[in-house]
Formats: sequence, structure tokens, C-alpha cells
Amino acid sequence: MDESPGQIIILNGAPRAGKSSIAAAIQETFDGPWMNLGTDTFVLAVTPPRLRPGVGLRPGGERQDLEPLVPIFFAAMYESIAAHSRLGLNVVVDVAHHDAYAVPRAILADSARRLAGLPAWFVGVRCPIEVIMQRRNAGQHGRETTYVAGTSEDPLPEPVRRWQREVHIPGVYDFEVDTSLFSPLQCAQAIRAHIETGPAPSAFRTLSRLP
Repeated sequence: MDESPGQIIILNGAPRAGKSSIAAAIQETFDGPWMNLGTDTFVLAVTPPRLRPGVGLRPGGERQDLEPLVPIFFAAMYESIAAHSRLGLNVVVDVAHHDAYAVPRAILADSARRLAGLPAWFVGVRCPIEVIMQRRNAGQHGRETTYVAGTSEDPLPEPVRRWQREVHIPGVYDFEVDTSLFSPLQCAQAIRAHIETGPAPSAFRTLSRLP
């Protein structure tokens, strides 16, 4: 195994924006091993059911009983990401960062500091809310009870609008993709081209300085 650290790609966006599909395309098409250590892995395979959704807790302060644990869960996830990278393994992560808890938690800045000195790209995964609602309303196998769908009376539910407002704050990224315009594979290819030819990553260094 190469002694240099593995590359890290953090895909940040709202639920149903297409992050998981991009992560799968990266694992399938990029050279070398790419380990997926994203939200679904930590929520569904790591976090005890009684403490879910853990790192997937949505904006709005709806589970204040869980909130004190969420920064710890994120810290553990990012420490695991860093450990994999230091061992030479590439890591792709699909996540939805926000700070709309009952009280500010500054999780993104803390997460950025845990990746200091590692080749980590922060990629914004954008998608218009209308397209996200189409995907939510179409359903997803195994997630029928966790994704809020629209109704004729409430076509854009408040939980979905909160995600759309909060997930891209403060909007500091190394690169962005729009999954309403490009397929997961095309997004993955664009990310690879940026990593190979673009400037060195700087978003996490900037974010790490936030209070």
C-alpha cells in the first residue's frame, strides 16, 4: 500500500439530491479502493436503533434528546475517515451537514479540523427542490418510512424546505455538481477531472477556521 494518504471526497447535499448514487459511481469507476463511510453506513449499520437517525438528524430541533450525541457521532465518523486516509485508503462520504439544531453545534468546522493535513475535497451536491420532491414522491426501496413525501395539500413539506435552506450554509466548497443536469456517473467524472487538474483543496481549511 502507498504510504501517502488516501484521497477523501465529502459529498454534501440534501437527502435525495443524489449523493449516494455519485458515491457508488466513484467506487465503481475511480482507480484504487474507495471506502464509503457516509451517513447511511453510520446510521443504518453503526448507530443503535434507539439513537437513530444520529448523524442524519434533520434540521429543526425535532429530537433535542439526541442532539448532545450528534457532535460526538460526527466526530467519530470523521476520525474514522481520517484514519482510513492515513492508512492509504481513499474515502468517499455522502453527508448532509447543517447547523439548524436547537442550539448551534458547529459540527462542520469541527469535522473540517479533523481532516487537517489530508487531501480532502468538499463537494456540494446541488439539486432543485422540485426535482428532489419528484424523487421523494417516487419513493426509495427500504426508505419508505424515513423520507417525507409531498401531498396535494402540502406539495413542499416544511422538513424538505428546511433541508434545502440549511444544508449548503455557508456554501464553501472545492467543487459543486448539479444532479438535475448530470447523471451520477457524469458528476463523478467531473469530480475526478477537478481533482486531477484543479487547484489543491482548500474548503476544509477555510471551514476549520469558523467558530
